[in-house]
Amino acid sequence: MSNQERTAELTDALLRIDRVKAGELFANLFDQKATFADLEAVVIGALQAIGDGWEAGRFSLAQVYMSGVICEDLMDRYLPQLAVERRTQPRMAIGVLLDQHALGKRIIVAVLRAAGYEVLDFGTGLTPVQLAEKAAAQDVELLLVSALMYNSALQVTQLREELAALGANPRVVVGGAPFRLDTNLWERVGADADGGTASELLQLLERGGAST
Repeated sequence: MSNQERTAELTDALLRIDRVKAGELFANLFDQKATFADLEAVVIGALQAIGDGWEAGRFSLAQVYMSGVICEDLMDRYLPQLAVERRTQPRMAIGVLLDQHALGKRIIVAVLRAAGYEVLDFGTGLTPVQLAEKAAAQDVELLLVSALMYNSALQVTQLREELAALGANPRVVVGGAPFRLDTNLWERVGADADGGTASELLQLLERGGAST
C-alpha cells in the first residue's frame, strides 16, 4: 500500500472519529517497518486534508479537533518505538491571543509533533502580557501566535513591546484568518513571518526562515 492510500484511509478514519481504525493503521505501519518519514507523510497529509476541508466548509469543527487529538495520542505512543530523535531546536511555543478558539492551534501542534518537533502549548485566551511572560519564562526562541479575530491579530504589536520590555527576543510567527485575509498584516503588526497553513509553517521551519 502506498503512502497516498494510507493517507486516504487515515483521513477517513479520523473524519469518522474512529480511534480503533486509526490505531490499526498506525500499528500496520509499525509492523511493516515503516520509517518515520512514512509515518510523518501519512499523518501530515491526513491532517492537512482535513484542515483544508474544514476551511472549505466540508468538515465540522469537532472532526478537525478530534483528528488532532487522535493523531497526537498515536504519535506519542509510536514515536518512541520508531526511535525518532525529537527536533529540539529552535525552542518553540504556541499560544492564542485573546481568543478561546483553539482549532488552528490544535492542527499546528499536531502537525509539528508529527514532524518530530517539540512545541510548548501555552493555551488560549492569552493577553499580550500573559503570552510575553510565558515566552520569556520558558526562554522561547520561536513563538507561534494564532489569532482568530482581526482585533486580536492587532495585539501582536503590543506583544512585541511586552517581549522587549522583558528582555525577550523570540522570532514571532503569526497565523490565523486575519493574516490569510490581509496578506501584509503580519508585517504591519511587527511579526517576523506569516506561518500560513500548517504545511507552510513546516516548509518555513525546514528552510530556516523561522529560526533565530
